[in-house]
Amino acid sequence: MAWSKPTRRAALTGCLLVLTAAAMPGCTRGEKPGEPRMTAPFLFQGVTNVREVAQVTGPASPNRTDRFQIAGTDLGSMFKANGKTWFVFGDTFGQRAEGMTGGGGTQWRSNVLGYSTDVRPADGIVLDGFITDDTGAAKELIGSKKQDYDEMTCIPTYGFTANGAMYLAFMSVYHWGEPGEWETNHSGLARSTDNGQNWVVLDSPRWAGDSNFIQVSVQQIGSELFFWGVTHGRFGGVQLMKVPEAQVEDAKAYRYFTGTGSDNQPVWSADAAEAMTIVKSTVGELSVVHNKYLDRWIMTYTHGGGNGAEIRESATPWGPWGEAFQLVSPQAVPGLYSPYMHADFTSADGRTIYFTLSKWDPYNVYWFQADLIKGE
Repeated sequence: MAWSKPTRRAALTGCLLVLTAAAMPGCTRGEKPGEPRMTAPFLFQGVTNVREVAQVTGPASPNRTDRFQIAGTDLGSMFKANGKTWFVFGDTFGQRAEGMTGGGGTQWRSNVLGYSTDVRPADGIVLDGFITDDTGAAKELIGSKKQDYDEMTCIPTYGFTANGAMYLAFMSVYHWGEPGEWETNHSGLARSTDNGQNWVVLDSPRWAGDSNFIQVSVQQIGSELFFWGVTHGRFGGVQLMKVPEAQVEDAKAYRYFTGTGSDNQPVWSADAAEAMTIVKSTVGELSVVHNKYLDRWIMTYTHGGGNGAEIRESATPWGPWGEAFQLVSPQAVPGLYSPYMHADFTSADGRTIYFTLSKWDPYNVYWFQADLIKGE
């Protein structure tokens, strides 16, 4: 089976009514929302002391994930639930030929889920275990047909909790294309109510394969869940949607950021087609967290134009987002992708951030760190 260098995309569908301007907070009747305006100065000036800390997955890693029939895997986005940090991995293979590059091998699973109680990120991450089958192998959580030009695989793009349950946002991949591009059928959600042992794929909400919410990063702010999203692949910009936690399974409850009103307050619409692009770049596999050192939101992602992994800041979830700085260069780490953060994995009061990073060769996940540079 031929595999191309991976990319991620997802989209949500649903027949939603458009909110009138009078119903939009921050907007007066007849007023068109505009670009977000600055509410605080940009502070972030780049990164320093970027280095690899440890390998997370693979037979050569301290975690010896071959014990769970994991010789190669990728991604590694993180979320907290039930006292553990859960690591969400993509296409996973139990056996791989020596020297093999990229995804491929035997014992293929579209996704697996590891967990950790490690709270000391400075020396790497100890994985306590995986969700396994009765043989002790890490098991596939969301099934796929594994048929090219139909449903090649189902890739989880982020995890989160809501209403006492665990959720995985995923994309159904129709076909892997050229490096940095792929086609998708749709994106959606899967739910577990038994601590990750079993997952039910929900019929709704779903986003169509050409949506801007195929790959997402999810954070809870108050009683609402915010989803920063990009389309399939790594060649589109970022949009933003939100939903009350209690209504996460109701497609009609989602609202899409369309800009700000004259009072610079966010304006939301029930129509995804009205969503504003808040980061105009070539973005894939994104991750958004709030950083206490900067007191800003920071976003990391794979740059589809070949600049490796990038990082930006914003004072608000919707922007304006500052200029992009290179987080990890492709010269330093060839074949890198998917820089995923978690807000709890920092040190020096948030100045040092830790993140997972995938390498296409040898197709495994690594733990990196970087120091944030803050201006006056």
